[in-house]
Amino acid sequence: MMLADFLLLLLLTGGCTANSLEQPELLDDQLEKYQSSGEGGSTSNNSEQIELSDDYLYYFEDIAEDEVAFKIPCGYHDVINYLNLTTNKELYTTSRPVKNFKDITRVYLTMEIDDILDVREIDQTLVLSVWIYMGWKNSHIMWFPPDFCGLHHIVVPTELLWKPDLIIEEVTEKNKAPLSPYISVRWHGTVEATNNHVLVSTCRMQIYKFPFDIQSCRLSFKSALHNDKEIKFEAIVDTSEIEMMENQYEWLFINMTVAQKTVKQRTINDFKYNQSVIVYKITMKRQSVLYIANFILPILFFFCLDLASFLISDRGGEKLSFKVTVLLAVTVMQLILNDILPSSDRIPLIVVYCIGIFGLMMLNLMETILVMYLVEKDFAPQDNEANNDQSPSEDCEDKEGKDNIHNRGRGFKKCTDCVCDVSADEPPSQPLSVTIKVRIGLLDFPPGLLLQGSRSHLTEEFHTLEKVSDELRAVQETLNLVLNSRREEGKPGYWTRVTKRINKVFFIFYITVASVFLVVLFSAWTDAEHK
Repeated sequence: MMLADFLLLLLLTGGCTANSLEQPELLDDQLEKYQSSGEGGSTSNNSEQIELSDDYLYYFEDIAEDEVAFKIPCGYHDVINYLNLTTNKELYTTSRPVKNFKDITRVYLTMEIDDILDVREIDQTLVLSVWIYMGWKNSHIMWFPPDFCGLHHIVVPTELLWKPDLIIEEVTEKNKAPLSPYISVRWHGTVEATNNHVLVSTCRMQIYKFPFDIQSCRLSFKSALHNDKEIKFEAIVDTSEIEMMENQYEWLFINMTVAQKTVKQRTINDFKYNQSVIVYKITMKRQSVLYIANFILPILFFFCLDLASFLISDRGGEKLSFKVTVLLAVTVMQLILNDILPSSDRIPLIVVYCIGIFGLMMLNLMETILVMYLVEKDFAPQDNEANNDQSPSEDCEDKEGKDNIHNRGRGFKKCTDCVCDVSADEPPSQPLSVTIKVRIGLLDFPPGLLLQGSRSHLTEEFHTLEKVSDELRAVQETLNLVLNSRREEGKPGYWTRVTKRINKVFFIFYITVASVFLVVLFSAWTDAEHK
């Protein structure tokens, strides 16, 4: 039975099985059908076409088991020697593997993310571990599997065949993962290359909502030199495998979208040409629990300590030193934040949070300095009064003694302008006019001067002195009012009572402003997280 089937096969193939260059018409029709479907711009899954072709091969698998009179080659080297991969390298490596230069080489590409290794905000870079698959058609490679015991694919070194000059525009560092030294070749000319890559790519970070931010990074695959008339990239996406990717570290993978587009490129000579590009957009969300526990809550605790400082007494320097220490702690947290976040055109909300807390604490510190200054004024007048009780009287006595000695030789006495030892709490014992009259009576007039003046002249002089004394009495009343107000301020505990009122008003103002600030800020953060 097997021999009859083999004879029927010889009849169908025209009796020629030794020469592999002459393919059967049935296989040629199938290959032409597959090539036309692949190069005609169809976006159907390439793997399904390959599987249909492989099913056709299974019909010939039993031929190797047949007892025939001649030997069929069954080794990988037989296929390599048949294709002349080792001796005819120029045909397979120097140019695109097409029979006509107008033919387009379609490169099927897919990428899967294995892990998000790192996101460096300060450098604005993304580190990914990805798996990349590429498949393309090589028109110079083809063999008939029944001639080689049903062998339908081989694995050869990568340097034996042409490969697309694939580049990723956003990558800034060389791939750190070793590339596979082999590629797979199928009997109908499809070449497949798979590699694991560790990509370090640029990613513009949107840090306004940090640490409740969502980042979107792009990876653009294209050819380094070929235009879209020579190489066209087509994406193969398996969304089920993308969604099942495990989340690692501090980032939560959301989704990945793929877009195929054509971009214009410009050369030095202002020559424009189009290129086929596949853009993968990766969206991920930061897991903010660590930043809440290590950054946001400690600053909030420092703010609570600042509020508790209102219970500390204003006397002494304990309150002031405590507030300065808390303020320095917030400054250290700001320095840590400066090492994490990159420069941005918008101030992040977490920076506003730190600056707002720092400003409230600084305002509280300034209020404490003012209160301590006012409290010290209650103790300063007592020391000043103790010094003033002795020094003015002594100076007045010295001055009066010198004036008496100086005026004794002139034959009359002169009144000094010193007021000696007058208490601020006791009113003057005599009116100012009486004092002036007494002063006038102390003057030594020459004998006979009063007898020569008329009585009317003395009366006018007396009225003039009365007017002067009335004016001086009004001035004295004004001075008494000023002294009474100063005396009220000089009472013990006056400024202490004032500072208590200041503390009460400032505490209400402080709580109101801080509450409004925190509510508005956390509302903005919450809205950003939902969006």
